Amino acid sequence: MSDDHTHVQEFFSARAAEWDRRFPDDGPAYAAAVAELGLREGDRVLDAGCGTGRALTPVRAAVGPTGVVVGADLTPAMLEAAVGAGRDRDGRLLLADVTALPLRSRSLDAVFGAGLISHLPEPAENLRELARVVRPGGVLALFHPIGRAALAARQGRQITPEDLRAEANLRPLLAGSGWHMTSYTDEAARFLALAVREG
Repeated sequence: MSDDHTHVQEFFSARAAEWDRRFPDDGPAYAAAVAELGLREGDRVLDAGCGTGRALTPVRAAVGPTGVVVGADLTPAMLEAAVGAGRDRDGRLLLADVTALPLRSRSLDAVFGAGLISHLPEPAENLRELARVVRPGGVLALFHPIGRAALAARQGRQITPEDLRAEANLRPLLAGSGWHMTSYTDEAARFLALAVREG
């Protein structure tokens, strides 16, 4: 396992049990972001880096009983917290590295990634891996329940021009990884970038 992965696991393992209690009001933001994916009954969706699975319930509601919902995360403690919250009833939980997914190419209709991009060790390569598992025309949502400025303030830091989530950086990063960004929102209440898998 790379140092990046070890750091991510250590960071989230230490916080998993309290994660949902620390951020109890995020549910509506997750539901609203999932709604913007335009999911349909029967769609196949991956929540990449699903953490405690807060997106799984709105995803399941969108795709219905015939849809396929998978939540993949690198940290066993986060998946255990998802099970503890009963979210394993809404989707299959998979202990997996989203940078090397054990999924067939073009097998999904959409990927949802909450707080994901800042934890990807090789963002361009890792976004290409997400593109690999999504059919052409499928959708990617990169989401955070608060915007970049609010997140930076919470973490006691400043936004830098190198921030991957800045539109000027994210748009070409996605384009070089098989995605076409279709919308970008960065406001206090949320960050959401939507992209379509190119042909």
